[in-house]
Amino acid sequence: MYQTLLADASFFRFLYECDAELADEARKRGCLSCRGVLHRADYDRRPRGEPRGLGPEFARRYSFCCASEGCRKRETPASLRFLGRRVYLAAIVVLVAAMREGPTPTRLERLQALVGVCARTVRRWRRWWQTTFPETAVWVATRGRLTRPVEEKHLPGSLLDRLLGTVRDRVVAFLRLISPLTRHPLTADRNI
Repeated sequence: MYQTLLADASFFRFLYECDAELADEARKRGCLSCRGVLHRADYDRRPRGEPRGLGPEFARRYSFCCASEGCRKRETPASLRFLGRRVYLAAIVVLVAAMREGPTPTRLERLQALVGVCARTVRRWRRWWQTTFPETAVWVATRGRLTRPVEEKHLPGSLLDRLLGTVRDRVVAFLRLISPLTRHPLTADRNI
């Protein structure tokens, strides 16, 4: 069920549009330090795993720089496409790690052909979701709003299952939920 979404270029185009909206909101807010005007300062990424049919604009990360002399702070808005400094797209990191039965040899062959991810990387992702992610402020705040606890040893799948809607809707909701993690380089980014 998740593998179909991994190959769906229209899903990734939708995430691009969501990122454009998040960037526009950040630009309108202005600099978080001095409230100055923000100028575009996008930068190129080289994401892995994206399906065929996406243009070069998909690999640009929205970013801004304060126009005020003496401030010049960078403002990188939240993203549904990118997960911090990770090279694989956020949806791929979430969906591959959420596969219930884990990385079986057959599944790994299909994932390798589909998104180019190896078994070692999948194990690293699963370990990050189950050990480092539960320590983030994003998870602590989310966990506090849940009526029933989620098994952290089964993250991110256990949380994806809790969300409502189609698979696509749940993945988008999940990416929105974790989007604060995408704004700044994280110490939690290490080892993933």
